[in-house]
Amino acid sequence: MAAAGPAPSPGCVLCQFCELDPAREAAKTCVTCAVSYCAPCLRATHPNKWPFTGHRLAEPMPDAHLRGLQCPEHEDERVSLYCAADDQLICALCKLVGRHRDHQVAALSERYDKWKQTLETNLAHLVKRNAELEVQLGKLMQTCQLVEVHAARQEARLGEECDLLVAVVQQRREAIGAKIREGKAVRLRKLAQQIASCKQCVERSAALIAQAELSLKEADHARFLQTAKSITERVSMATASSQVLLPEINVSDAFDSFALDFSREKKLLESLDYLTAPGPPALREELCTASHDTITVHWASDDEFSVGSYELRYSVLTGPANVASLCSSADSWMIVPNIRQNHYTVHGLQSGTRYVFLVRAINQAGSRSSEPGRLKTNSQPFKLDPKSAHRKLKVSHDNLTVERDEASSKKSHAPERFSGQGSYGVAGNVFIDSGRHYWEVVLGGSTWFAVGLAYKSAPRHEWVGKNAVSWALCRCHNAWVARHDGKEVALEPAPHPRRVGVLLDYDGGCLAFYDALSALRLHAFDAAFAQPVCPTFAVWNKCLTVITGLPVPDHLDGTEPLP
Repeated sequence: MAAAGPAPSPGCVLCQFCELDPAREAAKTCVTCAVSYCAPCLRATHPNKWPFTGHRLAEPMPDAHLRGLQCPEHEDERVSLYCAADDQLICALCKLVGRHRDHQVAALSERYDKWKQTLETNLAHLVKRNAELEVQLGKLMQTCQLVEVHAARQEARLGEECDLLVAVVQQRREAIGAKIREGKAVRLRKLAQQIASCKQCVERSAALIAQAELSLKEADHARFLQTAKSITERVSMATASSQVLLPEINVSDAFDSFALDFSREKKLLESLDYLTAPGPPALREELCTASHDTITVHWASDDEFSVGSYELRYSVLTGPANVASLCSSADSWMIVPNIRQNHYTVHGLQSGTRYVFLVRAINQAGSRSSEPGRLKTNSQPFKLDPKSAHRKLKVSHDNLTVERDEASSKKSHAPERFSGQGSYGVAGNVFIDSGRHYWEVVLGGSTWFAVGLAYKSAPRHEWVGKNAVSWALCRCHNAWVARHDGKEVALEPAPHPRRVGVLLDYDGGCLAFYDALSALRLHAFDAAFAQPVCPTFAVWNKCLTVITGLPVPDHLDGTEPLP
């Protein structure tokens, strides 16, 4: 039998979980459980952990308050719960409906935020495009004013010229004036259409902006959602269409690209017409030729008879970025003016150097330039100097081939491998002190030779590369070495070239050797040349032949296409 508890006070709510008789007075009513608990029972049944931490507790409510009452929201439902948050009695259905309503409110708020953000974004785009249209509209109107000014100026100049040409000129005046007015009318008609189109677009955009801004001020979410979608779609369509409607303004539409000059046409009054700027000429690179210090440039022009003169511009080319800077500046060019033919030879250029060329066709109405063209000079040509050849070497009549005199070689012993016991060499007939140069050496079966450079002060009796004033690529049968200042660097694996290419960049301080057929680099020296250098060759068997005056090959020149 349950123990008896203290007698409860009259009218109080009793604990519905106690086993005492009578039960203890309730301390709280759990709205979630729909049960009233005393303090000990509440601690026992609702520990401080999930899911009990989510139960709602309220002040004790008599059962009579819940039993028999109808829900104010649902007439057929009985009150079963008490909502402490709203301080009202509710049924289970109200609880479910309340949750559903919360979800609806959250979804509505989410949709509101989404559509509002979309509309604001599209509105910002439309405002930006509208501003661009207004700028374009201003440019169009300014172009219209320029057309008026320039057309009036040309008509005035036409009148001044025609007053000097008496009767025949007077007859042609009206004809040319009609041409001007027709051109003016055509341009103004096109510009008027563009202006009207821009104005219509601006007006529609302004009205739509006003509607969108008014919609954004709508505080009622339901009303906002009724109009947000349609307004957003219209704003998006207006933004997209405004991009298409942006007109492209051509400077030539300003009617300022022709001039009137009748100095030559006075004898041909019947064919009198206005003069326009000539079309841009085109460089004919396939016809251009070069030497080590000259380049002959050829070009062609479709408007050759309307060209008064040509202007040739050129500058050293260091790369595509250099071309861009040159085209934006007029101070970096060498200029040759008043050329009357479609070709010109530029003298005094640097050997083995790339240049960029532009040609401008000019008359009294204006000028137009060709696209930039890239041309380069050849290397310094040279031959072998027979006076510098060793007495046991024989130089050909054209001074391009050197061979070992086999008759004299039988009487002497071959020197040791790469030793300095005899410099069987011959020098070129030039000394190079600037620029970039390239030549090739054909190996006429020789397996014992050296190819390189030397200062004029290099000792004649020493093997090239044996000292600090000469550099050489050497072969002794199957062994290949690069030599300078008596130090050797073996080339491994041993190459098998039939022709050796030599690239000298005097100003850049580089001497490089290549397999001329495969473009494989064999070796390179870094040297700060302090004196003029002379090409030097040595041969102990067979012969060597030099090919000079060549342009630096593109694959060794690091050339890139022009922008």
